[in-house]
Amino acid sequence: MIGRPAHAAERLIAALDVAQAAPAAALAKALAGRVGLVKVGLELFVAAGPAGVAHVAEAGLPLFLDLKLHDIPNTVAGAVRSASALGVAMLTLHAAGGAAMMSAAREAAEAASGSRPLLLAVTVLTSLREPDLAALGLAGPAEAAVLRLARLALDSGADGLVCSAREVAALREAFGPAPALVVPGVRPAGAPADDQARTATPREAVAAGADWLVVGRPLTRADNPVAAAEAIAASLAA
Repeated sequence: MIGRPAHAAERLIAALDVAQAAPAAALAKALAGRVGLVKVGLELFVAAGPAGVAHVAEAGLPLFLDLKLHDIPNTVAGAVRSASALGVAMLTLHAAGGAAMMSAAREAAEAASGSRPLLLAVTVLTSLREPDLAALGLAGPAEAAVLRLARLALDSGADGLVCSAREVAALREAFGPAPALVVPGVRPAGAPADDQARTATPREAVAAGADWLVVGRPLTRADNPVAAAEAIAASLAA
């Protein structure tokens, strides 16, 4: 299982949110040594499948497979076994899938040969605002919903959580240093939030207690992704 990051650059997870494996692999190769992991999400996985994951893995960076699994326990357990066979370092599932689903995922991960992936439970998507939670029937505010789902996930075998930077401090207060906390929606100071509702700068997220930071469009849309990654890492090390 992957260990906690020791240096600023290792905290960065580059989200390869593109639809083709070749440019994703090229970007991963360019960012090797500047980030800790690369993330393959739904867009790339649906387009390129396991072969695309293998192509990206040739860059030599640990892989974060962000599929946000959410289905009946047996189906999710099977998906975890398949993902583990790809050698990924991190894998996401939705905490809203329930205790039985997450327990089945943990059992499947434990039974996998080799180093098992870190299982990360997604609490509340960073694109959701308070009115969105109400429309979904989730009791708010967002922080309360995150804490409730986080407790369920950790009690059910998740190794860590995916949450916005705004909930990191509350999670650390509630659960201490043990859970791995991965924060998406990270934007360098002055960068547009895009469709993310609950964002933070890299330094704010780390100061709150985040372990890893997922950075997507600030890298993939940058004129020089390598320079953008180095600037973010430098801001954390300053």
